[in-house]
Amino acid sequence: MLDLRFVRDNLPIVEDMLEKRGYEPDLSRFESLDKRRRQIIRDLEEMRAKRNTMNKEIGEKKRKGEDTSKIYEEMKELSVKIKKMESELDPIEEELKGILMTIPNIPHDSVPIGRDEKDNAVVRMWGEPRDFDFDPLPHWDIGEKLGILDFSRASKIAGARFALYIREGALLERALINFMLDIHTKEHGYTEVLPPFMVNTASMTGTGQLPKFKDDLFKVEAWDLWLIPTAEVPVTNIHREETLREEDLPLYYVSYTPCFRSEAGSYGKDTRGLVRQHQFNKVELVKFSIPESSYNELESLTRNAEEILRRLNLPYRVVSLCTGDLGFSASKTYDLEVWLPGQNVYKEISSCSNFEDFQARRAQIRFKRRGAKRSEYVHTLNGSGLAVGRTVVAVLENYQQKDGSVIIPEALRPYMNGIERIMPKIPR
Repeated sequence: MLDLRFVRDNLPIVEDMLEKRGYEPDLSRFESLDKRRRQIIRDLEEMRAKRNTMNKEIGEKKRKGEDTSKIYEEMKELSVKIKKMESELDPIEEELKGILMTIPNIPHDSVPIGRDEKDNAVVRMWGEPRDFDFDPLPHWDIGEKLGILDFSRASKIAGARFALYIREGALLERALINFMLDIHTKEHGYTEVLPPFMVNTASMTGTGQLPKFKDDLFKVEAWDLWLIPTAEVPVTNIHREETLREEDLPLYYVSYTPCFRSEAGSYGKDTRGLVRQHQFNKVELVKFSIPESSYNELESLTRNAEEILRRLNLPYRVVSLCTGDLGFSASKTYDLEVWLPGQNVYKEISSCSNFEDFQARRAQIRFKRRGAKRSEYVHTLNGSGLAVGRTVVAVLENYQQKDGSVIIPEALRPYMNGIERIMPKIPR
């Protein structure tokens, strides 16, 4: 959430930002509410000061034995006006807060200006896509021929956009989770946490999922609980309403969780396979940083996520999202897009973002510098390290063989009980 004073003092900047993000800016309601709010606050301060003065006068008159009835009646009338004005202020402040909750974050100056994903900028590429001497298959065909993915039975169990992993398929998913967690904890310095997979409304609001993205979430009926769309939500909220010490920053957390998304608005996109599911596994990286270091932390977080792809020898590219494609809460985002030869496309496998103090203001996460009297908001960052199901997709499509088998990347074999190749279970 942006600071109210910042929006008030920088309306042209905020409106320009909204246009660059693809919004149609209209902050007239904000302006009128804010103006009325400030007038009420000024009037209240004057009336409360007057009431205090009258209170003192009543005390003095009583001590002198003088009549206080007239001034007492005046003070009663003033108190009624104060109460009425206070009751007017509350809904105004609530509506202003609601407006601020709908305004996205300010993009960093380095973010490319553009309308949609076509205007994203490729920052770097790694690895050479493999030359196949046969037509590579998409992962859904590979998985079913290997007998390790069953989408029809998953649909029977839960409906569309779910998957059933079997034998080496289930093992591959688990192996990738453990491989990612080990790299990030043992080599990159992250602390592993296993948070709740359901969170309350305050947690969803703190990281920016609510109120704007309510339709993309799964709500637990009759409870103030939501299924998490990403570990970003519970892990960032570990320090909600806390003041951290500067000497304890930066903080690095890594977490494996299942994630749940309704995929509202994605009708017709990636309807087959594992890419866009209602339930999927992800290893998430979350950082808390002092403001002046947060963009260095974004670069290192992105490199940490890239390292997983490099260890698996999967070709990918790093893309800087343009203003029109930037997430609601982010100031800057790098997407890692892995090459999928079976679909002849680069597909997002991680988004690494710096939210600056946008989430911290909503969630009231502060820090205090050594010797400072006042606290400041931390900067929060996160990124997938990686999306596990999409990594399964990348392994199946990049390591498929002409005989229908799939070779296991060398780095992953210790986590696969030494298995070097998955052979087809269904006759071709």
